[in-house]
Amino acid sequence: MAKVIQFFKESRAELKKVVWPTKEDVFSSIKVVIISTIIVAVVLGLLDLGFTELFRLMMK
Repeated sequence: MAKVIQFFKESRAELKKVVWPTKEDVFSSIKVVIISTIIVAVVLGLLDLGFTELFRLMMK
């Protein structure tokens, strides 16, 4: 039982050392993720459209 208590004490001490991001940092990161996701989705959609049309032309 002493090891379990020691583990939680050490975990708590380590969590106090963590530098948590500010609200602004979090929102900035969220914006980057959303914009990146939209860009990748558009690129993949265009590639899919292009390959679909290419395949249709080859099948004629």
